[in-house]
Amino acid sequence: MSERSRDLPRRSCLSVPGSNERFLQKGPTVPADMTFLDLEDSVAPLEKEAARAKVADAIKSLPWDDRVLCVRVNAWDTRWTYGDVIEVVSSAGQRLDEIMLPKVQSAAEVVALDLLLSQVEANCGLPAGHIGIEAQIETTKGLIHVEEICAASPRLETIIFGPADFAASMEMPVLTGGVAIDEYPGDHFHYVFSKILMAGRTNGLQVIDGPYLKIRDLEGLREFSQRTKVLGYDGKWALNPDQVTVLNEVYSPTQEQFDRAHDILDAYRQATESERKGAVMFGEEMIDEASRKMALKFVKRGERAGFKRSVAG
Repeated sequence: MSERSRDLPRRSCLSVPGSNERFLQKGPTVPADMTFLDLEDSVAPLEKEAARAKVADAIKSLPWDDRVLCVRVNAWDTRWTYGDVIEVVSSAGQRLDEIMLPKVQSAAEVVALDLLLSQVEANCGLPAGHIGIEAQIETTKGLIHVEEICAASPRLETIIFGPADFAASMEMPVLTGGVAIDEYPGDHFHYVFSKILMAGRTNGLQVIDGPYLKIRDLEGLREFSQRTKVLGYDGKWALNPDQVTVLNEVYSPTQEQFDRAHDILDAYRQATESERKGAVMFGEEMIDEASRKMALKFVKRGERAGFKRSVAG
């Protein structure tokens, strides 16, 4: 795995079509935590092979700052996967952090990509294990096998839910994936979100929600994103710069939450180390070891987002 990128934030994950040179040039100017240059669904079949060189050149020549930089290749059930991996990884240089594999249905598909990456790294002079893997769950078969998929390779850094293809796989009577369905009495993806999240967390992965396809409906995006934010997801895909702005806000703690988490850690440390107590009152709330674990998560998310603890007035 890429040690550089594993723990970087992924609140907003911007999709950039790999065949569109104008969009590629604009990519580094959008303040997304993670950007992936796409060779799959956003690239027409007749453009896929030509897009590889455009993507590799963009990775080498554009100023990507320190964000996570990824390329989504085509799935193993196409004829392009091995060519995507070999050409892009061999040409892009060390700045490429990850390869994203779509429509993963079994652990064997992740293992196959891991083995191919090992050979490409050896042949082009990259450190062994330099390239991380992101895996997308987009089918019913992938969801059934998500636990094995998340444990398939030490290169894995994230697991991602793909709502549109999943809705098609489930034969849901909808024409737009990744949005609320008013007719359903609840969240029609709640089980899916939870299952993927548990599999990812069990294996130490970041967990990412897929795109919200009504790209001009920013309030709808904000509302729908709260579902996975509250569950514990790390971020969500963005399809344009306006969505990036919303997602960076939604998937960050507030400064107040960040500061309170630090205060809880201080109070618990004082209780356990100086007073030798396992639980203590913090204002009107009892805090204990479980409180410490929850507070640590807030601190870690805040630090990923660049927060600094406020200085007491």
